[in-house]
Formats: sequence, structure tokens, C-alpha cells
Amino acid sequence: MQKLGLIAGGGDLPRRLAESCAAAGRPLVVVRLKGFAEPDMAEFPGLEAGIAELGKVMEALKAAGAVKVCFAGNVARPDLSKLKPDLRGLRVLPGAIAAARKGDDALLRFLLSEFEAEGFQIEGAHEVHEALTLGEGPLGACRPRPADAEDVTHALSIARAIGALDIGQGAVVVDGLVLAVEAQEGTDGMLARVQTLPEALKGAPDARRGVLAKCPKPIQELRVDLPTIGVATVEAAAACGLAGIVGEAGRMLVVDRAGVIAAADRLGLFVLGVAKEPRS
Repeated sequence: MQKLGLIAGGGDLPRRLAESCAAAGRPLVVVRLKGFAEPDMAEFPGLEAGIAELGKVMEALKAAGAVKVCFAGNVARPDLSKLKPDLRGLRVLPGAIAAARKGDDALLRFLLSEFEAEGFQIEGAHEVHEALTLGEGPLGACRPRPADAEDVTHALSIARAIGALDIGQGAVVVDGLVLAVEAQEGTDGMLARVQTLPEALKGAPDARRGVLAKCPKPIQELRVDLPTIGVATVEAAAACGLAGIVGEAGRMLVVDRAGVIAAADRLGLFVLGVAKEPRS
């Protein structure tokens, strides 16, 4: 029950974590990232800070008695040339720029190392709220059909392949054909692209085909950036005519589990957790 400093980006995940801490009686201080955090995060004790105000953030966390730090929520890659860093942020900016040139995961690892150097322990969202993690097997009433098995396998293999290249976490496959892979636009942007494809390539609400797969990158810092789905993901996948969503058990977060199950059952999509593929 050590006090948690929650660095909150956009989306519903930070609120779920904050509510979990409140329900468990865990002390919490929230750093709302300016331009990213949802307005309702102001309900929790904390402060607002710019993404490059590292000194302000670290001093506030120390003053509040935070021992552990959790990074959660959506944060778009910033334009480093337009950041307004404080003195601490200015000192680490050259290292951040160098790390960013090596990819998103290198940038995340660099950022975590700065917090760890100040004595903070990093805690993953799945550690703060274990019930968020996808388990093995179907989630909800819908089950994949035998006809979906090849798309499940292929979509997972594509997601893992692009992850190995630090491109993204997700892929959409329909009848063995790769319709899209996720890059900087994120899962929502990828699914929006799929929706614009010709109907002959996709499924339909009354004849669903294909799978969205999301997997962590092999080099990924799992304490910060686990693949995540929510109700909006299910609805977007349904709008693409997909039959289901698949991820690695224990390595994907399900935000609003009850809502995801209800949406998937209502729309006729399966959500499936599969065992992590052994690494050679």
C-alpha cells in the first residue's frame, strides 16, 4: 500500500487505476499531463504538469510522499522542438532526443530510468489493478469459430513481427489477407482506415470475418505500454465487420471489463486471450 504517483495521460485507463486505488484505500497523487489527461482526473488529489516539466513532477511526487510511479493513458509522441522544459527537463532533453531516434520504446525506457535514478519504483498498470489483465480463453459469450482459427494465428504473427521492428502493436487480418498494421496512428486510427476499405475485403455485421490482434513488442517496457482495449475498441472492430479481437493472456489490458463483455456480446464479437508464444 505504498503511495502511488500516477502519471495520467488520456483515455479511461488512468481513471480506472485511480478508482482502484481509492477502493483499496491506497494513497495516491495524480500528475495530470497537460494536453493529454482527461478533465475528470482533476477529481483526484494531485497537480497538472507539462510533459517536459520533469523537475516539477518529481518534486511534487516526493513532496507528496509517493514511493512508486505508474504511467498510464495515451500520450502522443511530442514534437521535441516545441516542448517547454523546466530546468530538469532541459538537462535530460538531449538524451530524450537521442533515445527517441531509436524508437518509442527506447524513449520510454529513457524516461523510466530518469525516475528510477530519483529513487522511484516503477509499477505497471497491470500491477496496480490486476483485474484489468486479459485472461486465457474467451471473454464473454462469443467464441471464435473454426473458420477464425487461421486469421487468429496469422494476425498474431503479423502483430509480433511488426512489434519486433518497433512499428506498432496491432494488425488486422481477414481471410488470411493483412488489411492493416498499426503504426503511429494507434489502434483507433488503424481501424478507422480499415473501415474505409472496399466491402469485398471486409466482413459485415451479419457475416463477420477477420481478427484484430494486439501484442506487446519483444523489446517493450511492459510496465508502461501494455496493449490495451476498451469498449471503443470493440465498437470500432465491429464497425469494420471483424469477427473478433485477440491478445496474449496476461499481456493485454481490458479497460472496463464489464463494458467490453457487454459490447462484444451485443455486437457478436469474440475477445480471446491466448498463451504467450515462447521466445527462441
